[in-house]
Amino acid sequence: MMTSVSHPNRNLLLGVAVAAMLAVALPVAPAPAQEAGFDTPQDFSEMVAERLPSVVGILSTGPTPEGPPATIPQLPPELREFFGQPGPQMRPPGPMRSQGSGFIVSGDGLVVTNNHVIEGAERIEVVLNDERRFDATLVGTDPATDIALLRIDGAEDLPAVSWGSSDDLTIGEWVVAIGNPFGLGGTVTAGIVSARSRDIDAGPYDDFIQTDAAINRGNSGGPLFDATGDVVGVNTAIFSPTGGNVGIGFAVPSSVAERVVADLRDDGRVERGWLGVQVQALDENLAGALGLDDTRGVLIADVVEDSPAARAGLEPGDVILEVAGTEVDTPRDLTFAIADLPVGDEIDIAYTREGEADEVEVTIGLRSAAILAEDIPPATAIPDEDEGPRMGVSVTPLSGDLREQEGIPSDVRGLLVQQVAPGSAAEAAGLRQGDVLVSAAGAQLGRVETLRDAIAAVAEEEGLLLLRIYRGGNYGFLTVDLSEAPAGN
Repeated sequence: MMTSVSHPNRNLLLGVAVAAMLAVALPVAPAPAQEAGFDTPQDFSEMVAERLPSVVGILSTGPTPEGPPATIPQLPPELREFFGQPGPQMRPPGPMRSQGSGFIVSGDGLVVTNNHVIEGAERIEVVLNDERRFDATLVGTDPATDIALLRIDGAEDLPAVSWGSSDDLTIGEWVVAIGNPFGLGGTVTAGIVSARSRDIDAGPYDDFIQTDAAINRGNSGGPLFDATGDVVGVNTAIFSPTGGNVGIGFAVPSSVAERVVADLRDDGRVERGWLGVQVQALDENLAGALGLDDTRGVLIADVVEDSPAARAGLEPGDVILEVAGTEVDTPRDLTFAIADLPVGDEIDIAYTREGEADEVEVTIGLRSAAILAEDIPPATAIPDEDEGPRMGVSVTPLSGDLREQEGIPSDVRGLLVQQVAPGSAAEAAGLRQGDVLVSAAGAQLGRVETLRDAIAAVAEEEGLLLLRIYRGGNYGFLTVDLSEAPAGN
């Protein structure tokens, strides 16, 4: 066996000799001065000093789980190194506790945070930057955007922040995150806007600001400031293979959060428009089959009985082109366009049916929490039996009831495994009922379709699907061999 050996000193001498020859042979020209056309970042200390008193820590205490502390099942030896489990472990006794961040938006004690920070809490405590502690009451929550509004009991003349315009943010612009990571108290990190309008499968209204400002566990609910000190986002989530900060954080933009907070302040709830359709994107094959010349619009796959769409006469197979004069090209466009309309408004929807253009007037309905719950599908086999290959699991998105039943913390996101088929690739990989699939092939999971797409992409290469899972209080990785996964009939 031959081994390649490098000789750094010899290479260095050769480089010096070549450089010397070039120095003799070539005339020396002065290097052009690089013009500095950009402003250097300003020091944030003055702005931070003014805003720190408005940022708070949130401590929430939930009910004590019923029954004795659960014992985590013993893992097989081949998985212990991933989960760091030396043996059986017990859930700590006592009530469930969590911590996060928030910020004061009014002098009389209104505080914004994330819904998942206080979800299910029996007691909420707010810790000010000067270490004063106050009990807080819940004004209202909006799980769809993960925003909650609290009121500090007995507070007055508190320092409040102002909302800024997230719509005016540009990629590369400086932003500052302040929060309570790991319970350490007021911690400041700075970064830039990495991207806008990110959809990370967290909910139906994803429109996140992406930033590389360090965001860690406990930062949830804290403010994201622009360089002038206005709140342009609410820090909500991170993408991380390890659970720690890797420079990919997400914040609900102020254009969304400010509206939600205003609604919650009025009556403790958020009203959104509802049409009552299930839609999908158009591709060239679908457009051709429908006799359309292009892929504009969204295809109605189903119409909810007695919904505004049904009462207006819309049908499966119709293609919606415009809502109240605004073009819609993706299902996400339609979701946002309808949600922003006041309940009871009568608006025109332009659509095509069997290739013929038409228009209909629709009275916008109320999208309630019950309707949101109906949108969550039951356990779904991945993929359908007539499509291959099959991984051999049935999964469902996590809901509040499922979290309570399975004892899954509110900050764990993904798809719950409800069944593993015997003899399947999933069973061979060690997946179990009750596992939470957090990511697949690097894609954060929140929708069944995301997992289906990951399986299809990896199966084409006959490779291994890398899964990050949550089990019994721990995260770990598994690989599923799709090269031998059975294909559908």
